[in-house]
Formats: sequence, C-alpha cells, structure tokens
Amino acid sequence: MHAAAFMDVMSCFACDLETVCTVLFSIGKVKSLYLNRQRGRVHMADELGMKNSEMRIGIDLGGTKIEALAIDSAGRELARHRVDTPREDYDATIAAMVGLVRRIERETGSTGRVGAGIPGSVSSLTGLVKNANSTWLNGRPLDHDLSSALDREVRVANDANCLAVSEATDGAAAGKRVVFAVILGTGCGGGIAIDGRVHTGPNGVGGEWGHNPLPWASSDELPGPKCYCGHRGCLEMWISGSGVARDHEKVTGTQRTTRDIMADYAIGNPDAVATVERFEDRLARGLAHVINLLDPDVLVFGGGLSKIEHLYRDIPKRLSQYVFGREAATPVLQARYGDSSGVRGAAWLWPNQ
Repeated sequence: MHAAAFMDVMSCFACDLETVCTVLFSIGKVKSLYLNRQRGRVHMADELGMKNSEMRIGIDLGGTKIEALAIDSAGRELARHRVDTPREDYDATIAAMVGLVRRIERETGSTGRVGAGIPGSVSSLTGLVKNANSTWLNGRPLDHDLSSALDREVRVANDANCLAVSEATDGAAAGKRVVFAVILGTGCGGGIAIDGRVHTGPNGVGGEWGHNPLPWASSDELPGPKCYCGHRGCLEMWISGSGVARDHEKVTGTQRTTRDIMADYAIGNPDAVATVERFEDRLARGLAHVINLLDPDVLVFGGGLSKIEHLYRDIPKRLSQYVFGREAATPVLQARYGDSSGVRGAAWLWPNQ
C-alpha cells in the first residue's frame, strides 16, 4: 500500500496505529484464505476454525456397506464416504474402517474422535463382539483392534443404540430424557439413550427387544419361526421386513417382497391389508412391553419400514389396547436423519462436554 493511501486509511478510522495494523492484517488474512481456497490448499476444518478435538467421526458398520461421517461440535457434516463391507473377512473389515477414517482426516485436515456402530455388542466380560448378525465379527476384539490401528480410543456401540443417541442429541427426540429407538429393517433392533448417552447395562443388551418373544401370542402364532439366536418366536421373526414377507407367504401362499406388500396395501389389496394389520398389531404388542418396562419419553422408528407413513397414525392408537392401564400417551416419531442416523449417532458417542 502506498504511503498516501495508508494515511487515508488512518484518517478514516481516526484511531491509533495498532488498530490500523490489525485491520490490514485481517484484510491480508482473508485475501490469503481466499487465494489458498482457490488453489485447494485450505481444509474445511481450518476454515471453520475448528480444533482437532471438535471433529467427530462416526462409522456405521453394516452387513453390505461401511459408512463414515465427520461432523463438528454443532453437528454440521464435514465429510462422508462409504465402501462395500468385506463380508466374512474380519481383518479386511478393520482395514476398511481405518481407511475411511484416514481418508476423512486427509480431506478435512483434522484428527477426529472416532465412534463406531456395529450390528452386535461388545461383551463387558470378555471384550469380544457378541450377538452380531454379521457373524464374522463375533468373538473378535473389534474395539481393541480398531483403537490400536488408529492409535486412539474408539467408542463402540450397537447400531440401534447409535440411532437412539443420534435422535436424542439433535434429531426427532432432541430434548427428551429417555429415548427408545427401533430399527425396523431386514432385522429388528432396539436401543436406549438416557440424557443423550447410550444405556447398555452390564450385559451389553439394553434395548434388545427383538429377541424377546412375541407378547400375547395367539395359538396360531406359537411356537413361532425359529430365530438365528436359537430360540423360536422372537419378535424379530414377526416384525422385521423379512418377518412380514414370511408371514404373508405363510398365510396367502404367495411370495412377495415387503415393498410389494406395502404397495399392494396402498391400493387396498385384501391380502396385503390383512398382512399389514397383523404386522401393526404385533409391533404394538412388542412396544407395549417396552412402555410397561421403561415408559420412555418417546419412541423413534428407523430402518426401511420406518418410512411407512401410516405407522405413525396407527401404532399410537393400537398401543392403548395393550399398555397396562389402557393409556398410551407416548409419542411415536420417525427418525429425523433417516438412514444417516446410525452413523451420526456413532459420531455422537463423543458428546459435547
């Protein structure tokens, strides 16, 4: 800047030299940031003025895909990537999770705290994964191996618990103290968040309602389909997507996907209507047990079947038939973040302090 122009600046501000220098420094910093952004040299985390500890990376380990998401302390998304799950290969699964974290950290220029949601839980007795329907994870020290590979603590929770945490933190159940979250998909999971934190219990099975028996089963529902857990008649065998399709085929003799059944229901097909009514009644029976035991402030649905809009009209009406006292004021809500809620919840395993 020329001397005359500099003096003009000083007279305009009518202030001391220190203030003018501060202004000029800020202008230069903004110009540098703009130019470096144009040249691809500025990371998103730097632009937000974010410290390393403020970034959280969530990993959602599913049976077909692994997704990783980075958010800041306000829940704003910074980066997201996904890869196919290396099925039946534990070492490759760990490597894929590590690779996603490294990729996000390169992209953002920041190191994050890492949480992971898995389709099972870590035993507090053995430190090994149990109850995972991705069976190659069972009996493995996943949290230890992932922490070692990333050289930092990694928090691991059941994917349904991650759903509960996500929705309790800044989702459909924000501000609610006790949240029960339900995954209605290929299987049927459940998770509990209290004050925005995962509640698992000493056995690591808090919220696992899908492996309780169908309540108030009728004679034609007994003993029920055999579950992969070794028991018969588990709730998951009735109210999951695969359970709905199985029930429809058993009653009608016609093989249809759950998506097809719901489409047939929408146009009033009598067989589909009967199937959906049985599904809703069984779902309400299962949730009534949850209310009788836990009486959560809200019920939140996630998973593929959660997109069925009439559930939010019909289930509250049906609950009062089964809840003790014949009253059910519990709100039933759809997950705000949909399929992203699990990966967000994994990130929020590191809550704001």
